Amino acid sequence: MSREFLTNTHFKLGLFSPNCSGGMAVTKIPERWSASWDDNLRMAKVADEAGIDFLLPIARWIGYKGETNFHGSVLDPVTWAAGLLAATENITIFATIHTAFNHPLAVAKQMATLDQIGHGRAGLNIVAGWNQPEYEAFGLNLLEAHDDRYALAQEWWDVIQEAWANPGIFDHDGQFFHLKNAESMPKPFDSHMPILNAGTSPQGRGFAAKNSDFVFTAVMGPEDGAEVVTGLKKLATEEYKRDMGVLTFSHVVCRATTKEAEEYRHYYAEENADWGAVDYLMELQGLHAQSFTKEMLAVFRPRFAAGHGGVPLIGTPDEVANEIKRYADAGFAGMTLAFVDYVSELEYFAAEVLPRLEAMGVRLPVSSRVAV
Repeated sequence: MSREFLTNTHFKLGLFSPNCSGGMAVTKIPERWSASWDDNLRMAKVADEAGIDFLLPIARWIGYKGETNFHGSVLDPVTWAAGLLAATENITIFATIHTAFNHPLAVAKQMATLDQIGHGRAGLNIVAGWNQPEYEAFGLNLLEAHDDRYALAQEWWDVIQEAWANPGIFDHDGQFFHLKNAESMPKPFDSHMPILNAGTSPQGRGFAAKNSDFVFTAVMGPEDGAEVVTGLKKLATEEYKRDMGVLTFSHVVCRATTKEAEEYRHYYAEENADWGAVDYLMELQGLHAQSFTKEMLAVFRPRFAAGHGGVPLIGTPDEVANEIKRYADAGFAGMTLAFVDYVSELEYFAAEVLPRLEAMGVRLPVSSRVAV
């Protein structure tokens, strides 16, 4: 099944951050996404039936303050993925794991178990770390140099690969990890599960080019996105002689009319934005992360309220489908979607937008996808 996810060449669509309170919308509206287990289970079953390709959670340990403490309630990504893999049939489900907070030998077993539960539908999203207050919550120090964080991430991933590949006992004596008489069973269900990491900094993009099947990156829109895709794919090809898909993320408000869509976005992301949480989140991104450039952070405040800085897909089904096609035409392998309500709005998106994308040739109907 993981090979099917990697082999299908249509434009992939996933859902981002449904395990977090508020999802990607930094809003105070009372009907904001709860991220309860029951809501996540409903969401996953709708997505699975609709043919959505993957689910991508966020790993978060403390909230972003403000009136709502945005992302203060988050379902753990590994146990979340285990439950949803057991309850679905076709969709790929990633677990997002921080290298600094999780020992690679434990992660190797966790991920292999997830892949066994899903019969090859698990994926791993590697996070090298950036959020200093979370490190403080764990009593750890955030490595100041971006190079050091990714050196740790590289060795962490090397250990996991060794654990999956080695049929017996092995040692590892590195800079960050020192293992003696280690072993790891079971192995992943398939020979290779999809690997993803976010990469906007030079170090993040370099890590992705060397190790990942997909890199997840922020862009302003399809125009600058096309240049980003070209540069990332060139890096993977020239430096590491491998191919890599590029993903970006979006927030969606799709309604029968453009006016309705714009009014709803204004309602939740301007009239009722949690600006305290927005500004705190943007401050952290600017201080400790390199996911967004300084230029992006200067103009993205409304985008952070509407969808954590993701590109907007706002309008009618035709308008949303046409905008998604622009990202496909720019060379992206896919993108994630976020909704205020990941169930009812996803149902509308599946009924109205997905058939339009299939008619455009952007996506394959579920019945004609490659099975490997």
